[in-house]
Amino acid sequence: MTDEDDDILSRLPARLKEARRIQGLSLEAVAKLSGVSRSMVSQIERGESSPTIATLWNLTRALQVDFAGLLEAGETAQKVEVLRADQVPTIDNMGEGCRIRILSPPEEAGRHEIYELLLRPGGMLDSQPHTRGAREQLSVVSGTVMVQSGDAVERLSAGDTARYAADIPHRIAAEGDSVQAFLIVTGG
Repeated sequence: MTDEDDDILSRLPARLKEARRIQGLSLEAVAKLSGVSRSMVSQIERGESSPTIATLWNLTRALQVDFAGLLEAGETAQKVEVLRADQVPTIDNMGEGCRIRILSPPEEAGRHEIYELLLRPGGMLDSQPHTRGAREQLSVVSGTVMVQSGDAVERLSAGDTARYAADIPHRIAAEGDSVQAFLIVTGG
């Protein structure tokens, strides 16, 4: 092993932990998104375990960080960052009949988050209040949804957009057919 290899391995735990911090994710959340156990993520971040390439790949996809950039010493040159459809982090365990694709970069977590929502017929995303002052903007691409923010309820169809408070309980529920929508969440 060369000194450069040692240097890469010594930087890796801190860079993974920093990527998780920037996203505002707990160890548990990273474990769910990556399929890597919570204890293994913790050991890797503490430098107590060296991840396999497969584990590192799963973690970088979950944290939305560039695999090569994680290991590089300096800033990379200007480039166009691309996340292919099969690389976009997806959450299937939030809500019922709901798939959430995380489209925003990790550094925007908690400030300006962008999601694609895919709801099956009867699917719903029932959310607890976010941080004080948080708001959501939901734009429906296809299908019909009922949006509820506190006591306010509105029906949206394809092409409609709703803006509402997200610092109170709120819900997005499919009516009839499947729904595709884009959701923007802004922090308070």
